[in-house]
Amino acid sequence: MGPDWRWALPQGVAAPGVPIDNGMSTAKVELGRRLFYDADLSADGTLACAGCHEQKRAFADGNATRPGVHGGAGRRNVPGLANVGWFTKLTVADPAITTLEAQALVPLFGERPVEMGMKGLDSELARRLGSDRCYRRMCARAFPERKGRIDTASVTAALAAFERTMISYRSAHDRGVLSSLAQEGARLFDARGCAACHDGPNFSDMDYHRLEPVQAPDPGLIEQTGRAEDAGRFRTPSLRNVVLTGPWWHDGRAQTLEAAIRRHPVAVADADMPALLAFLDGLTDPDFVSDPSLSRPDRACGRRL
Repeated sequence: MGPDWRWALPQGVAAPGVPIDNGMSTAKVELGRRLFYDADLSADGTLACAGCHEQKRAFADGNATRPGVHGGAGRRNVPGLANVGWFTKLTVADPAITTLEAQALVPLFGERPVEMGMKGLDSELARRLGSDRCYRRMCARAFPERKGRIDTASVTAALAAFERTMISYRSAHDRGVLSSLAQEGARLFDARGCAACHDGPNFSDMDYHRLEPVQAPDPGLIEQTGRAEDAGRFRTPSLRNVVLTGPWWHDGRAQTLEAAIRRHPVAVADADMPALLAFLDGLTDPDFVSDPSLSRPDRACGRRL
């Protein structure tokens, strides 16, 4: 960690792992925050990371899938980003991507689908940011060991540092103040076997499961592994702030949380659904979606943006 960085974490919560070559610092987080909200990171200057990850939706999107800068259809539902610093797998169907630094390359340069459309435009990205005097100053402070070099590695490192500050541990569940109905829902959640996959502090086992027949055109994990048994398998999503991150499932086809639950091969009686939904609502962290340190910055280098 940088000498000026201190994690603000609840008692009993250990800091997330940080790559040895990308230690945390206030300057790096500030740079990453500005980059996260900057549409210049897309080919045509129309789409920022925050264009798909909205704070009011716990950094999800609100659409089933999101088209990229060239108008091509999105492929998968945009996930929320609460506590991504603790995730050991960073996409729903690619086990090779295990760091936030590597994941940032997917929306920036990916082609299936095209999101921000920067494939082949690394030098243009550096030129855009380097033409801004404030960005030059921010990069110099964030990366003194690189002499402030502005390139793709600096961009993804700063974005990852900012994303590691997306910490959400202030829900009613975390504070032990669930309503009686939500407490009943928590008991049902365990009794119905939901916690078998949605376990741990972020309600995900970070493993891959098939819960329904393979849906074309997205066969899931098999694309990366080539193993027939991986067809239709996707990583378990976190349930933190889940009521804010709809529509749900990897394809966004569940328009209500109840519909998302019903797609699971687990029988839930109609009479039990209100309690289960109340428990899921109790995983919402209102501080997370209103935290000004995670919102779009209005100043940089002492000047209004």
